[in-house]
Amino acid sequence: MNNERGFALVITLLVTALLVAMTVEFTTEVFVDTSARHNFVAGQQASLLAESGITGGIKLLQLNRSTQAYTSLADQWAQPLSASDERGELRIVIEEETGKLNLNYVSPPNGAYEGMYAAQVATRLFRKLDLSPDLLDALADWVDLNETPHPGGGEDVYYRSLKPPYGAKNAPLETVEELALVRGFAGAPLERLRQLVTVYPDIPAAPTGPININTAPLEILAALDDRISDQMAKRIVEQRRDTPFKSAADLTTVPGFETIGIGLIDKITVKGNVYRIRAEGRVQDVSRAIEAVVRLGGGQPVFLYWREYAPLDRVATTEQTPRGFP
Repeated sequence: MNNERGFALVITLLVTALLVAMTVEFTTEVFVDTSARHNFVAGQQASLLAESGITGGIKLLQLNRSTQAYTSLADQWAQPLSASDERGELRIVIEEETGKLNLNYVSPPNGAYEGMYAAQVATRLFRKLDLSPDLLDALADWVDLNETPHPGGGEDVYYRSLKPPYGAKNAPLETVEELALVRGFAGAPLERLRQLVTVYPDIPAAPTGPININTAPLEILAALDDRISDQMAKRIVEQRRDTPFKSAADLTTVPGFETIGIGLIDKITVKGNVYRIRAEGRVQDVSRAIEAVVRLGGGQPVFLYWREYAPLDRVATTEQTPRGFP
């Protein structure tokens, strides 16, 4: 209840301040009745409103994280948020990236991904999604530093043969959308994976990426270990819905996880640091949206991704990637 009141105050102050500022700033535009000018002014106002949503989302996350040692889908930030009055409307959606599989941990720089825990999780996930196991080879070749292709992958020789030609990146993925450039991922595979994977490290320069069992999708939970069935994964979801896990060791309290949970303690977490915030501002009939990925947990928030676009036509107007990416 305190979190909800705190957020209500934060977002009310932000929206009120910005709407007042916009009213003053654009007073002279009231008398301009051309359609082009109207859309430009409304678009600028909607953009400012969306930016206030990003700021408000961060403030809510910081408030929540300061009051508890875990993050979960039961938290206020995990619910869609909105605020409106006669001058505009603001909608905010926040999701945690730490509950997803980080694809940048699948393969080391030398490309020898066999034995890597993230690769094992990816293998099980791809199998559950009916995706080709060759995708792991292709991903390893895309991010590793050598030019020796895996059997199902491809290095520069393969990519240079495409039309238009381009080279293998030989560096970590910077966005999930970049997977569309990797052999075999474009189309249906990327769409199936989009909500289940991430590329943003929870902790800068960390060698591995623990997965938050309080926010991980069912498919990721089922891929954490070979012994976890879909039914067992559902038990995790049911238990965290009523009582979020407050420590990694709490997983052992779920029926069937007495032994499995012990082996996963160093591979899971109950609190994430990286969040994707989508905020849409609407003024009259014009909308602008901003999607940002931000890392919290230290001093100032660190933005890892920023994109502004018009939701109706999905045409990006500004893109910055990545800001502060380690």
